[in-house]
Amino acid sequence: MKNILIPTDFSNNADHAISYALNVFKCERTNFYFIHAYADDVYGPYHNVDAETFDKQKKMIADAAENKLNELVTETQTKTHNPLHKYEAVCAFESLVDAINNFADSKNIDLIIMGTKGKTASSKITFGSNTLQVFKYVKCPVLAVPDQYSYSQPKKILFPSNYMLPYKRRELKLLDIMAGEFKAEVHSLYISDFEDLSLRQLDNKKFLKESLPHARLSFVTIGVGNRAKAITTYIKENDMDLLVMVNSRHSFLEDMLYQSTIDEIGLSSTIPFLVMQNLPR
Repeated sequence: MKNILIPTDFSNNADHAISYALNVFKCERTNFYFIHAYADDVYGPYHNVDAETFDKQKKMIADAAENKLNELVTETQTKTHNPLHKYEAVCAFESLVDAINNFADSKNIDLIIMGTKGKTASSKITFGSNTLQVFKYVKCPVLAVPDQYSYSQPKKILFPSNYMLPYKRRELKLLDIMAGEFKAEVHSLYISDFEDLSLRQLDNKKFLKESLPHARLSFVTIGVGNRAKAITTYIKENDMDLLVMVNSRHSFLEDMLYQSTIDEIGLSSTIPFLVMQNLPR
């Protein structure tokens, strides 16, 4: 049984992510939790009002959010009629990151699936601010789905790695299950001018291979350049369906996230992007 958490702001982007999630797990027994965090909707416009007005507005926003979530659950059940799927609405008076982290811990969530942007994000950016915050601070795998991406089975998965990180077995298991379900190729991309690996790298590479027994795993090495552009070019030239990266201390992805330079560096992924969190959980 999979436990999947889907944050929603009731935008088209969020609905698109829900549709992608239902397709990916259509053949698996899955609990889907639709969560809406509304603390910012209350504190933002009503931080200078008196307590009575604040409580009134908070209740009004909470009631509206709960109604929308219940409608979303009903609509999803009506559209899919999938006996393998169960749905639950979750309304949280917290920030988005806190709500997701707390709920992920309480329900042992396997994966978070969300849009790359929310309803207020500019069309010129790759990832909205909420998505970046979840990438940075939520200690659970996150799959972000571009709003223009039409669903196709993830048959070709790109997994860039320098083999310096000790991978998490639980999260590699998630990748292995997905690869096995769709009989997918996993391209482990090593960006380096040197093919010789250290003992640590060899051990991590071996662990990666052992942890993905159901994937059609291949190892590819390309020369050093701009790493983000190398990844983007590889995606285009090899028709990849899913990009997977690990967020860990001192990793390439962490450098991009904490400098807020994903768009400046050029990692403009047009395919779903799975961020695995090699962080304490």
